[in-house]
Amino acid sequence: MLGPSAHKDTFTRDRLPPVDQQPVFQLEGFEYPDYINAAVELTDKMVERGFGDNIALIGNGRKRTYKELADWTSRIARALQEDYGVEPGNRVLIRSANNPAMVACWLAATKAGAVVVNTMPMLRAGELSQIVDKAEIKLAMCDLRLMEEMELCLKQNDHLAKIVSFDGTANFAGELDKVALSKPVQFDAVKTGRDDVCLLGFTSGTTGQPKATMHFHRDLLIIADAYAREVLDVQPTDVFVGSPPLAFTFGLGGLAIFPLRFGATATLLETAGPKQLIEIIETYKATISFTAPTAYRAMMAAMEEGADLSSLRIAVSAGETLPAPVFEQWKSKTGIPMLDGIGATEMLHIFISNHLEDAKPATTGRVIKGYSAKVVDEEMKEVPRSTVGKLAVRGPTGCRYMQDDRQQKYVRDGWNLTGDAFYQDEKGYFHFAARADDMIITSGYNVAGPEVEAALLSSPEVSECAVIGVPDEDRGQIVEAHVVLVEDHPQDAEVIKRLQDYVKSTIAPYKYPRSLKLVDSLPKTATGKIQRFRLKEQLVEDKSGELI
Repeated sequence: MLGPSAHKDTFTRDRLPPVDQQPVFQLEGFEYPDYINAAVELTDKMVERGFGDNIALIGNGRKRTYKELADWTSRIARALQEDYGVEPGNRVLIRSANNPAMVACWLAATKAGAVVVNTMPMLRAGELSQIVDKAEIKLAMCDLRLMEEMELCLKQNDHLAKIVSFDGTANFAGELDKVALSKPVQFDAVKTGRDDVCLLGFTSGTTGQPKATMHFHRDLLIIADAYAREVLDVQPTDVFVGSPPLAFTFGLGGLAIFPLRFGATATLLETAGPKQLIEIIETYKATISFTAPTAYRAMMAAMEEGADLSSLRIAVSAGETLPAPVFEQWKSKTGIPMLDGIGATEMLHIFISNHLEDAKPATTGRVIKGYSAKVVDEEMKEVPRSTVGKLAVRGPTGCRYMQDDRQQKYVRDGWNLTGDAFYQDEKGYFHFAARADDMIITSGYNVAGPEVEAALLSSPEVSECAVIGVPDEDRGQIVEAHVVLVEDHPQDAEVIKRLQDYVKSTIAPYKYPRSLKLVDSLPKTATGKIQRFRLKEQLVEDKSGELI
């Protein structure tokens, strides 16, 4: 039963999935008042608790305290309400890279009772238009430097009525900045219901049609009170750094919600490559890092050149599977474990994770507080331990697609099916096998690409790699590896054969890559996540490969 709502615009509540299509929500231990505004909890309430002078955000050359953030967001919220007509329940789009102004706009819109849609700066007008259409968005807030595609979207879209600019560089040169600066800092935030939708997280489907995941005010607090409190043990002295975009729920949690919930500091980078991450860690003595395994490998190489990462106490691996060699190398070099975990936009954040006290290589870990998980077959029956099957999970958060038939595929019998293939060992720890649709089936054998990647990465000759399955007339599929060798390593047929033999000697021989291609680089997202689907799209041998 949903709690009371403050939304005058009932668009999102009207489009929640039917109750019988929603997962079971396990809310014991996560009780919140009927009325609660997540943005107030992360700003004004933190000031009331004595954190007003603590540094909340660092970015683009400026530091902002919790008091400054509370005042800043209240001014913007007033502007949204008084000058731009935002009413509780209206959807508001934000287009920006990671910077304090984006966080302020998100918090301000949430204070005003809006439903926020954060978007990536690399999206084009057509992609933005799909989101605007699905969520029926009338107002967009956009970084001054990113207006071109937003304006194109405005021209081709019937729903979008207004774009208001803000200055992500901290110079307050945008329209919204100027309007907000004229407002008083007092603002009576909308007393939203704990079960009011406050965030739409868009995720692409295999059909190309975006899905909107719906998250309540309570959900934003739950992920902090579960994962960040239990696994990270966040303290006010912590300084966060990372590469995930705030437009992704993973980044919003790890680089905004988690630090702000506990009076800690978030450092925000518009360009978050390994070089920039290292600079922030060294400059601000960052303690908790969120980034991809490929970035951690680059950071370890920098340590060989004298980079000082000694302030880190936790390294969270994000975005893709953590190969065992990377885990082991990081532990050897730094003395601290790397925390792998699995989350989903549908679940909002991480629900299975390694913990500091029992982190192990090639292990995703155990469920965090409030969650349950099991590995099941096609009939939703739990499979024996050490048997690969589909991961099913439920807890205090769960999938609610906005008016989408795909809800019935993601949720079955009250469980969320994430689309991942896992197995659970005898001690109860979960191990990632592959995305359920990425398992390579070759000559009747199931081969998990991440296992082959881990074997290749343990070779001193390999810098990076990605493994996919490609069609084969005789075997159905074969394992194909795309490999980046260490710098200045010669590329020839001998190294291909040597790496294939190395994999045969490291894991079961049938898993070795029958096709191995030497490449100069791998396709990646802006956050460093390898795009294996791009490799699948190519499916054409290049001259650096050889089929055995």
